[in-house]
Amino acid sequence: MKSYSLEELTDEYIGKKGTPKRDEFENELRLDILGTKIKQLREEKNLTQSQLGELVGVQKAQISKIENNLNDARFGTILKVFKALNAKLKFDIELISKQITSS
Repeated sequence: MKSYSLEELTDEYIGKKGTPKRDEFENELRLDILGTKIKQLREEKNLTQSQLGELVGVQKAQISKIENNLNDARFGTILKVFKALNAKLKFDIELISKQITSS
């Protein structure tokens, strides 16, 4: 029986790197990981979603959305969540098109 790497399976079923479908998949995966990390940190600090919401200034439902689906979350709220959890958020910004024009 032949085995396949995760990369090979992703290429076949989602699409090759650089294709719109693959880019969307990878972005959603990153958001899921971020939500999972927020939940993990909250639980490590023994906070309920309601308690974290109070620290951030949002309702429990918003914390639940952030932990489960970041598509609706505002960036400012995400930053407040990490601050309330006393955690640093690091990310990289990658310029896709290296062509820059000026007026």
